[in-house]
Amino acid sequence: MTPKAARNVALRLIHFLETGAALPGLFTDDVFCDFTLPCWRLQAQGLEPVVALRRHGHPGPSHVPRWRCDPTPTGFLLEVEERWEQEGENWYCRELIRADVVGESIAEIAVYCTGDWNTARQAEHQRAVHLLRP
Repeated sequence: MTPKAARNVALRLIHFLETGAALPGLFTDDVFCDFTLPCWRLQAQGLEPVVALRRHGHPGPSHVPRWRCDPTPTGFLLEVEERWEQEGENWYCRELIRADVVGESIAEIAVYCTGDWNTARQAEHQRAVHLLRP
């Protein structure tokens, strides 16, 4: 996959992460998602179940302030930082996403998530660790 093609699909995937709305053609009808989070693993197959899996974990809108996309021969790797508000809390997570693309649609996606950090967890981390980069 070319860097430009990977970036175009990745931008559509970021839109999905931020809005919960899958633009037409983002996923194949039989897309498969393998979602790994700390101490748990979930899977879904098919457009509606994959969208429902995302909306269950993140029902509201979010923001992806930082991301990096690297093309692979079959798609791309996407690293994202995600932030959102839910029930009066500010939340944060980091995810690494491997996507296999057919044409311009994601056919398979594997998501590795740090887990969702609420405001208290973020503050605890900030007190304990000095990050060299954001």
